[in-house]
Amino acid sequence: MNITLSIDEQLVERARRVAASLGKSLNQLIREHLQAITTRGDAATFAAELRRLSASARGQSKGRRFTREDAHERT
Repeated sequence: MNITLSIDEQLVERARRVAASLGKSLNQLIREHLQAITTRGDAATFAAELRRLSASARGQSKGRRFTREDAHERT
């Protein structure tokens, strides 16, 4: 199926550079992203998997609690 999108030219150029750096076309990158965001599952499934992984994890936090800001901090 073909679709038409209204996207700023500068954004398209940046996205093409990202796609090229990954060895993909912009079309392929968009298709893969749409596939990924539509097959993630629901929030309850995600939360259950997170709890399962957290229960078995042996991290190095030494009891430190992380904040929302810590999770979104850019390096």
